[in-house]
Amino acid sequence: MRKIIHCDADYFYVAVEERDDPSLCGRPVAVGGNGNRGVIATCNYTARAYGVHSAMPASVAHRLCPDLVVLPGNMAKYRDISVQMRAIFSRFTPIIEPLSLDEAYLDVTESPFYNGSATFMAEAIRQQVARELGITVSAGVAPNKFLAKVASDWMKPDGLFVLPPARVDEFVAALSVARIPGVGEVALNRLRGLGIETCGQLQAYSKADLYQHFGAMAERLFDFSRGIDGRPLKIDSARKSLSVEHTYVFDLPDRQTARARLPELYEKLRHRLQDLESRYRIMSPFIKLKFCDFSATTLERGSLLPSLAVFASLLDMAYQRGQKPVRLIGIGVNLEEQGGQLAMF
Repeated sequence: MRKIIHCDADYFYVAVEERDDPSLCGRPVAVGGNGNRGVIATCNYTARAYGVHSAMPASVAHRLCPDLVVLPGNMAKYRDISVQMRAIFSRFTPIIEPLSLDEAYLDVTESPFYNGSATFMAEAIRQQVARELGITVSAGVAPNKFLAKVASDWMKPDGLFVLPPARVDEFVAALSVARIPGVGEVALNRLRGLGIETCGQLQAYSKADLYQHFGAMAERLFDFSRGIDGRPLKIDSARKSLSVEHTYVFDLPDRQTARARLPELYEKLRHRLQDLESRYRIMSPFIKLKFCDFSATTLERGSLLPSLAVFASLLDMAYQRGQKPVRLIGIGVNLEEQGGQLAMF
């Protein structure tokens, strides 16, 4: 039986800001873009009590919570804290699957610490992060990734929830099907249309039944509703792409104005590519445009090395699809792992 820990730093960006400026503690605080065009990236629990949440437009957040403090954030600082947090994880196991800057899976099945107790290891990790980094981490301990992720959410914030193998069947039977990874709004409505709200109710359906209703998703629904998840940890998190984007305070009214914004984005992309390890080669450049009505389009061109001229050509073609003022421009490249140097520019 495997022993998996899922660690998730609580409201990570804001927690770091509160640590560095204690006057923010107890106040509703968010990190993200401010103003009419800004979007909330994350917020603390004080702000959440007002209904503020991630991906919410800042203008809506301020209406819900007039005293909300919105900070621009500091990604360099957050990345540094993330590296330090991962170093703490590595004290207990080399088998780590990072999911983002603030969360990761750890496989401690073979770890000898605390006589192999995953519960004690998870608590030790939480204490060391709090003591050394000044932020809190919630953790879940379970026999697989799916259940460990659910468990880490169970006692948030600053909590630890342990789901031993003997309790899995009872726990999963009462679990909402909305907790199953990949069950979005469409699938959830379809499940509810069948009278299915819990994993226990879903267990009454055979694989054949589920294939009729959900197609390729049937295997996932069948296994996860029974607490079965054989996915190994992915310890080699090879990057598939790299991109930069910008949402503009005022819509860019036409194609030429949008084109004029490309050099700044292009230089940012060049700089970020230079920071990569030399184990990738560029497969294809791409561009993303989001228009004033929030419609979006993405265009990719294979077998071309990225250049300012290539991105300008991609922008021209992508713009023709919408022919409206542009709200956001993003440019990037798809990557493939290789042994040699990064072929670029």
